[in-house]
Amino acid sequence: MKSLMITAAAAALTLAAVPAVSQAQEVYGTVGYANVDADGPTLGAIQGRLGYKFTPYVGVEGEAAFGVSGDTTGGVDVDLKHEVGAYVVGFMPVSPQADLFARVGYSSTSFDTSLGDVDGDGVAYGVGGQYHFTDKDGVRLDWTRHDYDQGNADVWAVAYTRKF
Repeated sequence: MKSLMITAAAAALTLAAVPAVSQAQEVYGTVGYANVDADGPTLGAIQGRLGYKFTPYVGVEGEAAFGVSGDTTGGVDVDLKHEVGAYVVGFMPVSPQADLFARVGYSSTSFDTSLGDVDGDGVAYGVGGQYHFTDKDGVRLDWTRHDYDQGNADVWAVAYTRKF
């Protein structure tokens, strides 16, 4: 009888926690501008993300970008063709409207140069913050370092963010 009461109490607590967990889950998207410093050339990109927060503290996001402005370095023209990545994100809520975050993942990038295409794959990690000025709409600022075998890229981004 004692174990039955403990099991019933545990089940009741679990069911009571379900609404709290489901309220913490969140789908979000961002679209914005990214400045890409690719160890020499400085490029511009339009960047989008789609993310899912499992809890207020942990989420995942996918990212894609395409170049909108190129650069010439050492007589070589460089343009960003595309970049895609996937990340695990740790959030630190600062207030109901603001979060700081850190993320780590893997990205793949392709550059078009006057000497031929250059591709890079590797670990990417970064930090940032976001502030929601309404329940759904906000702004996000972040920095991400892409470590490739062929070189590195530092990406500074500003984006509009929307909770769905």
